[in-house]
Order: sequence, then structure tokens, then C-alpha cells
Amino acid sequence: MARDELIVGLDIGTTKICVVVAECTETGVDVIGIGTHPSKGLRKGVVVDIDATVHSIKQAVEEAELMADCEISTVYAGIAGGHIRGFNSHGVVAVKDGEVTEGDVRRVIDAAKAVAIPMDREVIHVIPQEFIIDDQDGIREPLGMSGVRLEAKIHIVTAAVTSAQNIVKSANRAGLNVADIVLEPLASAEAVLSADERELGVCMIDVGGGTTDIAVFREGSIKKTAVLGLGGTQLSNDVAVGLRTPFDEAERIKKKFGMASGRYLTTDDVLTISSVGGRNPREISRKILCEIIEPRVEEILTLARQEVIKAELEDKIPTGVVLTGGASALEGMADLAEEIFETPVRCGVPTHVGGLQDVVRSPMFATGVGLVLYGYSQRQAHRGSRFRIRDGSIFGRVKQRMRDWFYNEFD
Repeated sequence: MARDELIVGLDIGTTKICVVVAECTETGVDVIGIGTHPSKGLRKGVVVDIDATVHSIKQAVEEAELMADCEISTVYAGIAGGHIRGFNSHGVVAVKDGEVTEGDVRRVIDAAKAVAIPMDREVIHVIPQEFIIDDQDGIREPLGMSGVRLEAKIHIVTAAVTSAQNIVKSANRAGLNVADIVLEPLASAEAVLSADERELGVCMIDVGGGTTDIAVFREGSIKKTAVLGLGGTQLSNDVAVGLRTPFDEAERIKKKFGMASGRYLTTDDVLTISSVGGRNPREISRKILCEIIEPRVEEILTLARQEVIKAELEDKIPTGVVLTGGASALEGMADLAEEIFETPVRCGVPTHVGGLQDVVRSPMFATGVGLVLYGYSQRQAHRGSRFRIRDGSIFGRVKQRMRDWFYNEFD
């Protein structure tokens, strides 16, 4: 299989590393391989142990290579974490010859992104929202249109330079090249949102292990991105502390018996849980477990709603909220979100792909599949440079590859 026909998404999460391999077809992309491995080297979406992260990436890549029967060399990597900042900007230029050219579009985007960014931060996305020509707004493709003044509204996403470099470094050490770094909520949105939802207005909330990612779309473009440093790991931690049980046991209990709210319980079962330090197992009611989980779920969803309110978008999401991510599989999560947001809520699973679609039809694969779809759309557009990360580590990547080649040749 030709290597350039493959697109690989690498979701470096707090609880798991996920690799999705897809093949380009005439109709879109077919998923042909998946690899997952528990993630040990991250905390709240940020790399804290490179060696552990590299080991997990290698294991996940090997599993995906085995399933897809291919060799993985280049990936689209996801980035999240509390350091992510997204904001809107605006630029104006004069149209040179009375007709908008590619040069004018490039100039107006450059004017819009000419904002002061601290030295420790890096622009990872510059996404055009809409163009305005002589006060005519709502233009998505201004090329060839007549006018004298061109304005652009764009959304800029920045990340901490060190966090972005650590993700690239981890992938490089695992023997992978990074084609692009992609904001995880943008990737998840590619996989779980429909075109109608993006057009009318929707809020997507990706509740992962260490972070909760928020993306608001309206009129087909991104209006708001945010990342909260809370996720499913905090739920498991609350259960471990509240029930005085080991973390792994708390994680198992949460997945098997957990519910977002005790109000949705129909039967009050009794659970047997193991204790810490070799003490005898204890019995607790399922209602107590739900009472421990509910305040944290409420906190996550309320903070997400506050982000939407802060951006003055709460009345501009008529299609409601789409929940995705591994922790959104918690029973009753959608019902509680409906109460908090006072709008329709659905659970989103990856669509728009063929191949092993039954395997990836789970919220936990939303980001991995989204990264593949993002990579596919970039290839189709042939203009990835507009959205590419300002990657200062390309020289380092080439040097590393040469070093690896040298060692492999002469070992």
C-alpha cells in the first residue's frame, strides 16, 4: 500500500494513547487500523514524563501497524491542556485591483493575526470565520469578487510553546514525524458534528480523561474554543477518596456502576468494593456512589456553560449540545447536561468514515478519527500551510532522523 495514501491520527490523551490509521478512497476515508494503550506520562493533557509517553505511543503504534498491516511514519497529533487559549481577531486591507486575489486574502489574514503574542506562546491555528467586502458580510470564499475594502474575521488558537514541543518531541522519539499539531476539540468536531449543526449553531463538549474541550460553531465556522483542566480522571479520584478504595478499583466501579446523578437511579443496588491496605471489602449502596460523582459532573458542565456564556453564545446554539469523549459515556450524563444547559443534548460518536466504523463508533475514538478527517481535509485543500503550526523544531526533527539513520546503519 502506498504510504502517501495513509493518514494517521495520534491522540495523546491523559488516560490513553490512541492511534487511528485510515486509507484515502474516492469517497472519503476508510479506517483500517486502531491501536490503544494506557497513557502514563500525561497530566491534564500535558506531557509530564516523556519516556513514559514515548513507551505508550510505541505500544499503540505497534498495535495499529499490526492491525492495518502497514508502517506508520507520519501522524497528525492532537494537543489539549489548560494552556490552550482561543480568541477572535479582525483585519482590514485595501483591495489592489478592484478584484480580490489570493494575495489580498493572504494579506488580510496576516493583518488579522498581527496581534501581540507572548514569547512563551505559539499560534497553532489561524481559522478564517468570514470575510467582509465593502460592508457585505457573510462571505466565505472572497476570491474573484469585486470591491475596494476586504475585511476578515478569524479565530486564533495559541498554546504554550513548551507543551507543543513536548508533544512533537515525544512523537519524534517514538520514530514518528508530526505533519501537523491539531487542537483536539477541532478534531473531535470533524468526527461527531453534522454540517447542519455547524451551520445553525452547536456547542461540542469533549469530556476526556484529563481535560474537557469546548468548541462552539455557528454559520459553518468556529466561534469559540476552550479547554478546561477537568475530566474523567477527577471523577475516578473523587470515587477513590470518597470510598477509600484504590484508584484502579474506583475507575472500574465508575465505569460499571457510575451514574451522572442519583436522581436517574431506578434500583438501589448494593456494591462490594475492595479497601486500601488489605482491609476487608465493604458494601455500599449505588446511590452513595452517584452522590460522589454528581457534584463533579455538575461542576464540569457548569464551567463549560460559563465559557459559552462568557463568549455571549448561549442563545446562538439552537441545535443544542453534543457530548463526546470517553467520560461522556457515563450513564445519565446527557440528561444532566440538558438540565444545566436547558437545551437538547445528544451523545456524539464518530461518523463520516468507512472501513472499521463499527469499532470506532464510540465517543472515546472521537479525537483519533477527527485527526484523520482533519488530515484528509488538509490534503484535499492542498493549502495546509495556512493552518500549519509555526514549527520551529523542523531542524531538530531532521537532525533526529539523520541520527537515527546513522545509528541504525552502523550499529
